[in-house]
Amino acid sequence: MNLANLILALHLAIISFNVAGLIIPLGAWFNWRIVRIAWLRLTHLALLGIVAGQALAGRACILTIWQNQLTGNRAAPAPLIATWIDRLIYWNLPLWVFAIIYTTIFLYVLALTFLIPFTKQKRPVSRFG
Repeated sequence: MNLANLILALHLAIISFNVAGLIIPLGAWFNWRIVRIAWLRLTHLALLGIVAGQALAGRACILTIWQNQLTGNRAAPAPLIATWIDRLIYWNLPLWVFAIIYTTIFLYVLALTFLIPFTKQKRPVSRFG
């Protein structure tokens, strides 16, 4: 597997994580503990913030840029699975459309941070007061 395919796999993993994180309201409804884990929710929010920020700045995702640089002059055809993943990930729409979508999703998840709070961590009881 070459570096471009590794970047594509990482990109797909991040997208999957971000999409899966949108189940927070459903998870709260069913009392799933995973949707109240602070570090997971904050990681999700940070990744969405990066994506929205890049789109608002008029920049493509850094992973997209790296992958395009690595595959730009490739003579051999891409593996079939990589072609399918490319079609799933990359849509032929103007950047402003993505900026609206990503910003809306980021604001939605930011609102969920306040509407569905994290689990409060219990502090260990100290014997020394």
